[in-house]
Amino acid sequence: MTHFDVFNGDADGICALHQLRLAKPVDAVLVTGVKRDISLLKRVEAQAGDKVTVLDISLDKNRDDLIRALDCGASVFYCDHHFAGAIPESANLEAHIDTSANTCTSLLVNDYLDGAYLPWAVTAAFGDNLFDSARAAALPLNLSDAQLSQLELLGTLINYNGYGVTPEDLHFHPADLYRAISPYTDPFAFIAESPDYQQLATGYEQDITQARNLPVAVEEEHIAVVMLQDAPWTRRVSGVYGNELARQHPDRAHALLTVLPGGDYRISVRAPLNNKTGADELCMMFPTGGGRKAAAGINALPAAMYDAFIDAFREKYEQ
Repeated sequence: MTHFDVFNGDADGICALHQLRLAKPVDAVLVTGVKRDISLLKRVEAQAGDKVTVLDISLDKNRDDLIRALDCGASVFYCDHHFAGAIPESANLEAHIDTSANTCTSLLVNDYLDGAYLPWAVTAAFGDNLFDSARAAALPLNLSDAQLSQLELLGTLINYNGYGVTPEDLHFHPADLYRAISPYTDPFAFIAESPDYQQLATGYEQDITQARNLPVAVEEEHIAVVMLQDAPWTRRVSGVYGNELARQHPDRAHALLTVLPGGDYRISVRAPLNNKTGADELCMMFPTGGGRKAAAGINALPAAMYDAFIDAFREKYEQ
C-alpha cells in the first residue's frame, strides 16, 4: 500500500498537510508544485488499496483523475475550499469541502482535528489573506499582538514561496519547504530556529520593496490594475503584493498582470476585502482561469483579450 500526499504548494496546502501528518504520521509520496500547479492528481498512479490525501486544490479541476483513482480502488481523503462542482459519490471518498469566502483548507483540517495544531491553521489563514478569520481562530491561543504578527509574517512567507511559474522561481520547492517545517510542532520554534525561515524573510523583504514601486495601469474607485515585468522576483511576489493591496484598499478590487514572453498575461485577482466574492466567476470567464471567491487568477490571458478582461473586471466590481 502506498500513501500519496497531494497538496497545493502555498501556505494553506503546506500547513494543512503539516497538521494532518503531525496527527497521523505516514511515509508518503509528496505530490506538489508551484501555487498555480493545481492539476496535481494527474501525477498520481494509485492502485487498489492505496491511500490518497488531497489538500487545497480544486476538485473540479481534478475531477477526472479523482474518479480514476476512486475507480481503481484507492481511498481518497479530499479537503478543500475552492470551487468543486458536483462531488463524486463513492464509498472510497471522504470529502470535506467548504467554499465559503472566510475559510481555508487549513482551517477545515483544524476543525477535523479538533484544534490539535491550531497555531499552524492560524498561520495558513494569515497566508491566505484571511486576516479576520485568522485572528478569530487564534482567540483560544491567547497570543500577544507580537506573537500574532509573527504568525502573520510566517504565513505570508510560506505563501510567498509558492508563487512562480516553475519551481526554479522559488526559494524552496514546496515539498522541500514542507519537509523543513515538518519537524516543528510549534511554529514559533520554526521561526526562531530554522535558517530556511531567515532565507524566506530576507527574500521577501527584497521583493516586496521592489513591488511597492510598480506602475499602476488602471486606478479607479472600485478597481486597480498593476503591471509587472516577467522576472523571477515579480513571479514570486505578485500574490502576496496583491494581498497587501487588498488590505490597504478594502473596498477596491485588484488585478496584477504579468506580461509573458509571448505577449499573453498572467493575472492574479483579489476581490475587495469588504466584498469577498466574484473573483472566481470573473477569471473563469476567460481561458485558463479559476480560483475561489476572494482570490483567483488566469494563467495565460491572450493579449487580444486584455480590453475584454478590463471591461469585465470593471463591470464585476463597479456596482
